[in-house]
Amino acid sequence: MKKNDIAIPADPSDSEDGDVTFEGLERGQRARLIRTARTRLGLSQPEFARRFHVPIGTLRDWEQARTTAPDFAVAYVRVIMQDPDMVASAVG
Repeated sequence: MKKNDIAIPADPSDSEDGDVTFEGLERGQRARLIRTARTRLGLSQPEFARRFHVPIGTLRDWEQARTTAPDFAVAYVRVIMQDPDMVASAVG
């Protein structure tokens, strides 16, 4: 399957709904992972960005699924969730 293939078709009864591609689905899943990690740590976007040295605009774009977080960013967030204090001290 291609990333532009339709993963979830639009609801025909909802004029504002649209098709979701596999690429869009992946972008949304990555956005949710990053947003969930941040909120579980109890940090605002500016706090998370500052603590883990992620540009705030980039973090916002990832969390709002405007852009797809690259593989390295997803891996970084997973490491942060394992030991946030160690990561903060390593990058600080």
